[in-house]
Amino acid sequence: MVNNARNAYLGASINTASPERLLVMLCERLVLDVQRAQAAQESGDHQVAHTQLLHAQDIVAELRSSLKVDAWSGAAALGSLYDWLYGQLIVANTRRDVTVTQHCLGLAEQLCDTWRQAALSHAAAS
Repeated sequence: MVNNARNAYLGASINTASPERLLVMLCERLVLDVQRAQAAQESGDHQVAHTQLLHAQDIVAELRSSLKVDAWSGAAALGSLYDWLYGQLIVANTRRDVTVTQHCLGLAEQLCDTWRQAALSHAAAS
């Protein structure tokens, strides 16, 4: 029963969120996935780390595929950054390398902060 209510709430949150908020939510989940993967790697739980890193890769792939490279001058560079992060998540996963995971986490946090600031700026301008 609690899971049904939670899922309904999350579904409503997603369905009513602005595109900017959806992007921030996606980035926040990316950060959470990489944090969980790092914790799992540090504790030796490679299956959980693998699952979390795969989900993080899915998020980065979605961010990359939704990027409109002709929308602004920095889009191609952002696309390259997403491509690099995706590759590093694969390296972190296949090598079980917590150091690479930590670097991915730092980048994911910076991306999330940047998108959060952009969304706030957009909301203030509207």
